[in-house]
Amino acid sequence: MSDTPAILADAEHMRHADREWLSLALMQVRNQTLAWLGLFERHPEAVAPQPDTFFEPALWLAGHAAWRQERWIARNLQRGDGPVAETPRAPLASIEPHADTWWSSEALADRVRWTAASPSFEATRAYMAESLDVTLDLLQSAATDDDGLHVFRAALFDEDAAQRRFVALAQAQHLRAATALLPERRLHALREPLMFAAQRWTLGSTRGGYVPANEQWAHDDAVPEFEIDAQVIVWAQYAEFVEDGGYDEPHWWSAAGWQWLQPTQRRSPRDVEQLRHGVLLQRFGQLQRAPAVEPATLLSRYEAEAWCQWAGRRLPTEIEWELAASRGASRGFVWGQVPEWVAGWARAWPGGAAVADAPSGVQRGVAWFEPRRLAHPKARRFVAAERDEGFAGFRSCAP
Repeated sequence: MSDTPAILADAEHMRHADREWLSLALMQVRNQTLAWLGLFERHPEAVAPQPDTFFEPALWLAGHAAWRQERWIARNLQRGDGPVAETPRAPLASIEPHADTWWSSEALADRVRWTAASPSFEATRAYMAESLDVTLDLLQSAATDDDGLHVFRAALFDEDAAQRRFVALAQAQHLRAATALLPERRLHALREPLMFAAQRWTLGSTRGGYVPANEQWAHDDAVPEFEIDAQVIVWAQYAEFVEDGGYDEPHWWSAAGWQWLQPTQRRSPRDVEQLRHGVLLQRFGQLQRAPAVEPATLLSRYEAEAWCQWAGRRLPTEIEWELAASRGASRGFVWGQVPEWVAGWARAWPGGAAVADAPSGVQRGVAWFEPRRLAHPKARRFVAAERDEGFAGFRSCAP
């Protein structure tokens, strides 16, 4: 958003934000969540449960963001105790008696039942407004150290991250009006890949400010010399793979990727109508021709790996990506357009919290429409390899 104060869009600053900046940012992202809720309210045909379990109902997404914030803060007697307060042992009662049955994670276990007893838009908005007021009141009396502000920073990070779910849902439900809530995309001319010399790099984040669990903790590692694309793979490049029969040739796919591909019967990425003679996409309910230099998106990890195998390239490792994003901006390394698949699987850094047993891929970077304060070079997301609704793309490295 063009009217966003620069500090509110500064990823490093907002991880150390004080009470004043946190208050402004929490109000800003809640207004954005309310804007998405209003969009779906104006299009009731889009509120029905999706058969694709990737997508949660808009009413639940909006209420859930407020529910998590209230659970961490207003309902949490440990809210001043730092990271341990993210899992309250005995939360207090909600200001909304039905909150736990409407907006908890368990509430969606039976989607048909939830839809039959779902909250109204009016009730959801009222809860979102009232719970935020309580949060802001408690923020003004919170201790000003990292422990005292931790749950408020975590709540901001959580609701910022939820914005991608609204955009994915609007894309899946073909909501043309969604484009009014999205910033303009900037496209970049292709540049030659960049070389980085062998060196040591510190992966992960140091203590201080808000540090997401996936980034805990900083540790040094060696990085051999590598060559990495300056930009993510664009449609013109990905189309060559499709035109060469990439979706018909198992040689390019991992065993897991080929197994995922077969039931889908697809011959191109999600929501792509045509790749020959120009890229034609279904984008928020409209068929549009994508510029050749637009990043290829809505790709699974399996599709990214298959393209790399076909092209004689590979996905960058996490340490290669992080080093390039941190050191390569002045040399033309562009990121922040799409979340990017990288090599390797979800794992905790030394000293960090344990990772869930289910294997997940890793994404770095953010989508063009996500709050810029999420665009931190250390940030990492764990995403199942088959997920292709999150606007993810990729870049490649020399083998």
